[in-house]
Amino acid sequence: MRILQALPALYSGGVERGTVEFASDLVKRGHESFVVSKGGPMAEQLRGQGSTHIFMPIHRKSPASFAQILPMRKLLLELKPDIVHVRSRMPAWIIHLALKSIPTDQRPAVVSTFHGMYSVTPYSAIMTRADHLIAVSQCVRDYILENYPVPEGKLTVIQRGVDLNAFWQRELSPQWLQRWFRQYPQLADQKIIMMPGRISRWKGQMDFLAMMAKLVRHRPDCHGIIVGGAEPGKERFLEQLEKERARLDLTDKVSFLGQRNDMTTLYLLADVVCHMSTKPEPFGRTVTEALASGTPVVGYNRGGAAETLQACFRAGLVTPDNTNEFAETVLRLLDTEAPIIDIPYRFQLEAQTESTLQVYEQALERRKNQQ
Repeated sequence: MRILQALPALYSGGVERGTVEFASDLVKRGHESFVVSKGGPMAEQLRGQGSTHIFMPIHRKSPASFAQILPMRKLLLELKPDIVHVRSRMPAWIIHLALKSIPTDQRPAVVSTFHGMYSVTPYSAIMTRADHLIAVSQCVRDYILENYPVPEGKLTVIQRGVDLNAFWQRELSPQWLQRWFRQYPQLADQKIIMMPGRISRWKGQMDFLAMMAKLVRHRPDCHGIIVGGAEPGKERFLEQLEKERARLDLTDKVSFLGQRNDMTTLYLLADVVCHMSTKPEPFGRTVTEALASGTPVVGYNRGGAAETLQACFRAGLVTPDNTNEFAETVLRLLDTEAPIIDIPYRFQLEAQTESTLQVYEQALERRKNQQ
């Protein structure tokens, strides 16, 4: 098949990483893989794995983006993809309008993925206009069915898969460790409690600080690391976090590491990874990646992240917003020699690719029958 994925850009987010990993798997299986976006650092990785990246500024949530309708129409006519997979709302609008002036028998099948619980508006409803919809978790599926008139047969849940080979049974490089402890000497001989995620109020960093204050009273050898950068406009919240860290007397017990490009190594380094989002997340990629590394994860029992823990590591589930229970669970896991972690096949990259290809085949068959 010839497959075109469309998304705003290729920076470092979960949607972008998932797109690149999926594209790589498509190429390995002999399909032709194309991605259209405004580009970004991950475009080079995409090309290196055998996909074709097409630059087009389809990222702006403004009327100016509709200037890309004609260029998109031209691209679709030249490329003649079998499938167009839209992963964001503005690209979905541009593609939908570009297809309107293309004869029906020349149109590709369109598949959309709901990567989140989008606001219920006419703008978001464009994602339901595809031939088939994918939800990244059961809670996203339920949200779609509650808010949009989508037939259940047109909607499939496909969890975002993790490439186990990229995480499992790896070893920490002595050279990396040497650089690490030279940069962060305060972490030597400490139990590392990691909180990954961009700096944002709903990601739960405030809860993490409250939990660490309780934890270090029982285990002074614990050190928390908050891994993730502050996006533009979130710098003030980072300052609030730093003030709260000082107020809780955690300055020597919690470090802010900022944005990192060595997450696979940090998962191995950590003794426990925390997921503390204050509202339901659609999936929670860091949960699956950490578990795939063999590192236990503790998380609130809500949203897509909880679905992963329920399937892979029930010992890490905690009552939402209960930082006391959270600290107790972390303490228990630190004393557990070999936590039992199981990654079911449906959470692996191979399963995601196979299930998505099945959706593509169904969408193509449905479109053929409609012509």
